[in-house]
Amino acid sequence: MTSLVDQMEFATPLPVLLDERVLDLPDHLLDLLPVGVYVCDRAGLVVRYNRAAAELWGYQPKIGDPTVRFCGSYRLYGMTGDLIPHAKCPMGDVLATGQGVRDQEIVIERPDGARIVALVNIAAIKDSFGRVVGAVNVFREKPEQRSGNARMNGHGRNSDELLQALPVAVYTTDAAGHITFYNEAAADLWGVRPELGKSEFCGSWKLYWPDGTPLPHHECPMALTLKERRPIRGMEAIAERPDGTRVPFIPFPTPLFDASGALIGAVNTLVDITERDAAERRIRESEARYRGSAAIVESSEDAVLTKDLNGVITSWNHGATRLFGYEADEVIGKPITILIPTERHHEEVTILDRIRRGEHIDHYETVRRRKDGSTVDISLTVSPVRSPEGEIIGASKIARDITERRRAEEQQRLLLREMDHRIKNLFALAGGVVSLSARSATTAEELSSAVRDRLMALARAHALTLPVTSDGGRRFEQSTTLHVLIQTILSPHEDGTDGHRARVTISGPDIQLAGGLVTTFALLLHEFATNAAKYGALSTAAGHIDIACSEGDGQFALTWQERDGPRIESHNDSEGFGTLLARAMVKDQLRGEISRDWKPEGLTIRLSLARDRILAG
Repeated sequence: MTSLVDQMEFATPLPVLLDERVLDLPDHLLDLLPVGVYVCDRAGLVVRYNRAAAELWGYQPKIGDPTVRFCGSYRLYGMTGDLIPHAKCPMGDVLATGQGVRDQEIVIERPDGARIVALVNIAAIKDSFGRVVGAVNVFREKPEQRSGNARMNGHGRNSDELLQALPVAVYTTDAAGHITFYNEAAADLWGVRPELGKSEFCGSWKLYWPDGTPLPHHECPMALTLKERRPIRGMEAIAERPDGTRVPFIPFPTPLFDASGALIGAVNTLVDITERDAAERRIRESEARYRGSAAIVESSEDAVLTKDLNGVITSWNHGATRLFGYEADEVIGKPITILIPTERHHEEVTILDRIRRGEHIDHYETVRRRKDGSTVDISLTVSPVRSPEGEIIGASKIARDITERRRAEEQQRLLLREMDHRIKNLFALAGGVVSLSARSATTAEELSSAVRDRLMALARAHALTLPVTSDGGRRFEQSTTLHVLIQTILSPHEDGTDGHRARVTISGPDIQLAGGLVTTFALLLHEFATNAAKYGALSTAAGHIDIACSEGDGQFALTWQERDGPRIESHNDSEGFGTLLARAMVKDQLRGEISRDWKPEGLTIRLSLARDRILAG
């Protein structure tokens, strides 16, 4: 007489596996099962299989390979020898109809030409709406009719030995509920070794429902299976060991029947879910922390968003709306590239590659595009987002607007260049003063006096460019006339020797300058004078400058004409910093126009401004 465990093989191959909870089993547990197990998605792609399945197929297909659909076998045949297309195999039928199959025979041909007859058991996997989203197939080689101990999967191992080797708790009872077999994994889970033939329904010391309510053994899922003669699914329970420790588990009790249909007992598999419960607690704790973090993120002034590894936006805070102009419902589910200028799309590829490697990206400065099409300078920090299991599933981005900082940096660079330019001009001007004074001085005392007088004049000209502070601490711009400002700026370049004609002549109407423009005009005239002293009319003893002022049609014009200086043979079209600075001051601050005409006999500068803009009120 065969044992109940031996009978179990011929009744059904570990039927517990047909429940979709098989998807929750870790890979290492699936690989220890003595039957082939594989899972297909709705399209028929193989998304998971165990070691026994690969052995039955004769090779290991690549997960998700589009060329391997519905089954991993090389070829399939019906029992009459007809070739069965993979799309028409039992897995294809279950995915199409949603109706499972039990112990259907089919012939599998391996790549080496060997064939086996397999028994397949397939169950559809459905979502909460009853739609088929996949299917799981539990299959094995059809056992030969032979005497002695039954062998499972053709591996020549006794069923008791095989069940003992499983890391999952398995035990059997007779029709009355007395335990007739259990493996070592079951004894470890219970913490006790029940007495065969006497202990009833379950070998645990004590049982509880998940809420902690005591669960009598005669009301446990195994007892219910024997009473109602049907498999019990979807229940959980807790086993208490004699030492007081408790183990949460999921039972899969299934009744066993003989060839005549009489109940002969039941088999139960207990899956320890201690780690799952711990993981769920960690997830709940993480969710609580996330809710707190989410409130902080939502109130952040910085743009904070997340995306998956395909670059699709998955979250979006108010800071992102303020920075980029999109509302959350406009961008969630769309590619992050809607924020990236076309010429910078390569940056996203690089960022995602680094995130997949687990790298953090700190303060990466770049340019992004707003909803209105304008661009914004940002500093970007990107970090990987991990699942509770530690797998990288996406990235979080923090973007900060650095437009004002960039402007400040640019202004700082401009000021430093201007300072450098002014200092060089002052040294050049001081050298020119010394050279100019040396022409008419006959003694060291005369040279010293002339240099001192000219430097004092230069200081007075510089003083006109500085705001004045009142007794009350308020600062206001000085006011003066244009002619006075010109004379003050150019006085250091006059010889001051009796009998010599003036080196600078001023003609035409004078005008009172608005206080805020004195500095601008002083810097502009100082630039003209410095260049004349270095390269133009003021660099020679005979050179002179005629400055003519005129008015008409609401415009005020100033013409600066140099004569008798070095002859201009050619002119370099490139503009130095001083020329660019002068052009910027005329255009941006004075709202006027400036032109230069380099003739062999000397440079002519023409300046045209709106009279009302420069006139003091």
